[in-house]
Amino acid sequence: MTYHGDNAEQKGSGKQIMSDQDNDGGGLPNTGIVTKTRPKTKKPSMYKVLLLNDDYTPMEFVVHVLERFFEKGREEATAIMLQVHRKGVGICGVFTYEIAETKVNQVMDLARQNQHPLQCTLEKE
Repeated sequence: MTYHGDNAEQKGSGKQIMSDQDNDGGGLPNTGIVTKTRPKTKKPSMYKVLLLNDDYTPMEFVVHVLERFFEKGREEATAIMLQVHRKGVGICGVFTYEIAETKVNQVMDLARQNQHPLQCTLEKE
């Protein structure tokens, strides 16, 4: 086999053999920086879960709902329940859409099972 220059062809094989040198003869391999660009991720929209006042749902049931589905302590749950009672609406928490929707459905299902007219909704923040 005979080699001629940096880019030689093996006689009879048709294979080209490449050298480690770059094309300008500087002796260094071709190097470059590969960068990955990450698309900017958008934060998900957040939704408030609201309880609405009515004249029939017992206050203790509202406190129970806040403790069970929104992980509120007794004191915080009572404060939110009183806000619902006095102002007509109270914020249970702020969540992504899927979580807020699930919590609204859980509250509404439990209220219906207990024959309470409690209303729970979500609102984009």
